[in-house]
Amino acid sequence: MPEREFTPAFMATGLICPPDSKHIEYGVMGESRLFADCRSAPNSVPMWKVRLDNAQGTNTYKTLGTIKELTLAQARKQAQLLKAENAIAKQAWKQKPPQAEMTLDTFMEIHALPHLRMVKRSFVRDEQLYRRIAPKFGSLHLKSITRYQAEQFKSDLMKEKMSPASVDHHLKLLRHLLNLAVQWDMLEKNPLKGFQLLNVDNQVENYLKGDDLQRFLEVLRTDANRSVCLILMYLLSTGARLNEAVQARWDQIDVEGGVWRIPAANSKSKRTRSVPLNDSALWVLEQAKLRGDFEYPFANPETGKPMVSLRAVFYRLCKKAQVKLRIHDLRHSFASLLVSGGRSLYEVQQILGHSDPKVTMRYAHLSTKALQEAASSASVIVPKTKQQEVAPAEAVPEPKPTANVVQFPKAA
Repeated sequence: MPEREFTPAFMATGLICPPDSKHIEYGVMGESRLFADCRSAPNSVPMWKVRLDNAQGTNTYKTLGTIKELTLAQARKQAQLLKAENAIAKQAWKQKPPQAEMTLDTFMEIHALPHLRMVKRSFVRDEQLYRRIAPKFGSLHLKSITRYQAEQFKSDLMKEKMSPASVDHHLKLLRHLLNLAVQWDMLEKNPLKGFQLLNVDNQVENYLKGDDLQRFLEVLRTDANRSVCLILMYLLSTGARLNEAVQARWDQIDVEGGVWRIPAANSKSKRTRSVPLNDSALWVLEQAKLRGDFEYPFANPETGKPMVSLRAVFYRLCKKAQVKLRIHDLRHSFASLLVSGGRSLYEVQQILGHSDPKVTMRYAHLSTKALQEAASSASVIVPKTKQQEVAPAEAVPEPKPTANVVQFPKAA
């Protein structure tokens, strides 16, 4: 594999496949195992890939994304994370102790915790949960943990009047640890596979609508703290998460094409995704551009860096508008406006970037109008002639759903 220095000039003109080959791999100089795979197929785009080891001693390959989706720096960062994770797995393969000698505490400290710190942003929460798990299971060998012990643990947590969701979080972590042990060939099977959780529906559904929405929008349009107000209007116009918005950069936003590309490093799913920008979002971006020439659209005007804390201002704005909200409720409100406007759950899933359609199903009950129309199409009791008699003489066609779920004033 030829190694190249990936200069801007080389990436612009050098990533091509020779005429006599179907594909060629160019290694990144100074970054072992990372390379760009170039294909001869028409319209093909070079792909970033990283070469890893597996338990059988052979190579396996992980695709990171196209060179259009990931910069060289982003590809390096992802490759380094994957190689570090792979190194931990290799250590586990080589130093796999007998099951009888491996306790859950040992497994957590040597193998699981380093892995969780690399792959999960919420690893600190996992460490907190494990402090409650350790007294019960930490000294037990991996193969000695049973479903009955887990059931007793669940009962003990419930007796402490812990919320059902918190009880499930502890059990999910324990199950995940045992899954990792199975995945790394340290345990033959997971005794908690299919373990019955409490699964209490504690999802909070709070949507802005009607007068509440209008009051909140009026506060956002007029309040003196324009930096925070613009961020909140952008969240309400795109359905983005707070961290995604504050970390957004101008080079990720195509104003002409109306697309905002969120890199994997900022996305909760750790996958690059594209968000369509409606007129409201574009208006907010135009207002943000007028406030200063910064790298970040919603930068702190004093530092030019992303905003760090805005919750105090947010709750002041909510109080001023006489609404009770969490910042994440703006994402729910955006989704509810889409569904109520006649958009399909599939469209909502794609715009919000849900990897699992089950997450999007929480908004299904909002689509009452669409369900009523679907039910009416199967009406068989009342003849169509009777339906036509009670229909208005001149039916006014319904307006088509608009992509602009929140309307802001047009910029002068």
